[in-house]
Amino acid sequence: MQDSGTAHAHFGWFKRRRQMKPDDITVVDSDMLKRAVGAAALGNAMEWFDFGVYGYIAVTLGRVFFPSNDPTAQLLATFATFTVAFLVRPVGGMVFGPLGDRYGRQKVLAFTMVLMALGTFSIGLIPSYHSIGLGAPALLLLARLVQGFSTGGEYGGAATFIAEYSTDRRRGLMGSWLEFGTLAGYVAGAGTVTALQLGLEESQMLAWGWRIPFLVAGPLGLLGLYMRMKLEETPAFQAYAEQAESREHDKPGWTELLRVHWPQLLKCVGLVLVFNVTDYMLLTYMPSYLSVTLGYPESKGLLLIIIVMLIMMPLNVVGGLFSDRLGRRPMIIGACLAILLLAVPSLLLVQSHNNILIFLGLMLLGLSLVCFTSSMPSTLPALFYTPVRYTALSVAFNLSVSLFGGTTPLVTAWLVRTTGDLMMPAYYLMGAAVIGILTMLTVRETARMPLRGSPPAVATEAEVKAILSGDHPITVDATLPPLP
Repeated sequence: MQDSGTAHAHFGWFKRRRQMKPDDITVVDSDMLKRAVGAAALGNAMEWFDFGVYGYIAVTLGRVFFPSNDPTAQLLATFATFTVAFLVRPVGGMVFGPLGDRYGRQKVLAFTMVLMALGTFSIGLIPSYHSIGLGAPALLLLARLVQGFSTGGEYGGAATFIAEYSTDRRRGLMGSWLEFGTLAGYVAGAGTVTALQLGLEESQMLAWGWRIPFLVAGPLGLLGLYMRMKLEETPAFQAYAEQAESREHDKPGWTELLRVHWPQLLKCVGLVLVFNVTDYMLLTYMPSYLSVTLGYPESKGLLLIIIVMLIMMPLNVVGGLFSDRLGRRPMIIGACLAILLLAVPSLLLVQSHNNILIFLGLMLLGLSLVCFTSSMPSTLPALFYTPVRYTALSVAFNLSVSLFGGTTPLVTAWLVRTTGDLMMPAYYLMGAAVIGILTMLTVRETARMPLRGSPPAVATEAEVKAILSGDHPITVDATLPPLP
């Protein structure tokens, strides 16, 4: 085991049980924890309202910005612009991650909220293709790049923030509220788009109606900024910052991150792949698959997805509870197995043109997705040590989302069009599930254990005594990884 100052600067807190004292254990203030989780989840909901609206209004945007006689070509062009934003997300992660590890999680999360609101609000102001020609899609692309850049620091920061604020015994439950916020943002975005489609004539929707959900981002962004500025820094980061302040030259950099933590980075990429392929397949691609590919009324498809998400929201919190009690590994491996077994039957139901059967097919995919959304916010931050957690999670998460998750709508639409096989979404999901199973088999169980590089976090003084006198592991890793 390395216990030098340099080792601790790189890995944060690390002690054996016999070295621990009561002051080493963090007693989390329950009121502060609730405010932190609520503000992070609410901010995440606002971010994903902004980001999700684009996917739900993709068909209309295709007609506004990419005129064509082929609806499928329009959709492909719109999803291509959707995908481009994901390509810049790793850049955002590379910028915001180190800032969050150096200056704190709270400050960076407030800034990402401002950027996302500005990017989304500006889309609502862009003239149509018929007004300014190629300048319209060019400006749309620029706004999407701003969105993608800001989102590069969002999920990793929000997941890190909640994980570091939570007690060890309830980290799964607390983390599940992050994805509750994501689903709430998706529901709000989809609900706004659906209400506009039902309440406006097609000509009105094309002329000005599509702008409304984007313009809403302005006031939402101000509210989200206020919420995040009211937060305090996480106890885990404060403890590390105090310890490492005198060893500025020993803080880990990019070289150490890649050479020491690359196995965990790869595991994160694999887990995010199956998580986000499932997420974007169901919540972003399926509405367009139903309307463009299967000829189902656009508003009906969105309405079914909204109902699925509304059911998923409370189930997500229940899943967080189960992940604390059963463990992260059973939840995530179980979800991957469910996708392998249910992907083909689900797609067959979606293709039935029967409202009830379509809903059943979507709901089966939604139940599988819930196991990911309820477990991943506590699983992913626990892969990394406190000094590099924001950077490592942001880079690995966004790299995987960019390569695999965000490209899912575009690649799947292209595969369906090229092959003519309507089952391509199911095959794509099954391939991702195999990768998820193989990856999770290499991940250690972290439920009810302290985060790597952070001291134990408990809710009461009684739990402090129980840890000091008990035999429950206080570190995930028995020894620190060797430094290069």
